[in-house]
Amino acid sequence: MTNAFDLAGKTAVVTGANTGLGQAIAVALAQAGSAIVAVGRSGMDETERLCRDAGARFHSVKADLSSLEPIEQIVAESVAAGERIDILVNNAGIIRRADAISFTEKDWDDVMNVNLKTTFFLTQAIARRMIEDGRGGKIINIASLLSFQGGIRIPSYTASKSGLAGLTRLLACEWAAKGINVNAIAPGYFVTNNTEALRDDQKRSSEILARIPVGRWGNPADLGGAAVFLASSASDYVHGVVLPVDGGWLAR
Repeated sequence: MTNAFDLAGKTAVVTGANTGLGQAIAVALAQAGSAIVAVGRSGMDETERLCRDAGARFHSVKADLSSLEPIEQIVAESVAAGERIDILVNNAGIIRRADAISFTEKDWDDVMNVNLKTTFFLTQAIARRMIEDGRGGKIINIASLLSFQGGIRIPSYTASKSGLAGLTRLLACEWAAKGINVNAIAPGYFVTNNTEALRDDQKRSSEILARIPVGRWGNPADLGGAAVFLASSASDYVHGVVLPVDGGWLAR
């Protein structure tokens, strides 16, 4: 039987791949056979080592996704590194914490620019390539539990991740017939830089942990299987899904 999860011969672009969830996703795709183009603001040495240890070709692109400026460079380098782009994982994102009553315009704009605006226009640029070469592709957005819930003290993050879930569905409707699968993963509470403040707050951390049925915070590697599934031919008839990987949080 052909392995439907095999990504050999594919090239995946993963944003925010220098650490945390993005790094874990890049490594999982590499282990499934994909070449990796890792995009991020800082060094990719560890990600490169882990991907190469898995036998994958690797190329890094240093880019600040707070503006649209690097999109053309990302697309050009990705195509040059892999001939074509088969998979895009929109993982890069930032968060700002403050009460809604005092939230600033800058904290709103900074988050929306990275999490939604640049994500859309990078996706648009890569989808154009996928459509032009007639072979389609897989696009995976990294949403959040805040795509389903409100949360507290993170208004721009909640708005951006709710918007990303909606955008995932819209793009699935427009591009499914063009051979592009657009889906999203909604991670629960994971051990990452973005959740460090929560984990350091003993009261909030205990409250969160008490609600997770599996009884622990997620490890970045826990996202790997979902990412490989949505990047592979195993998900060819899956379109517009926002898949929670949350230890059962939404089930409670």
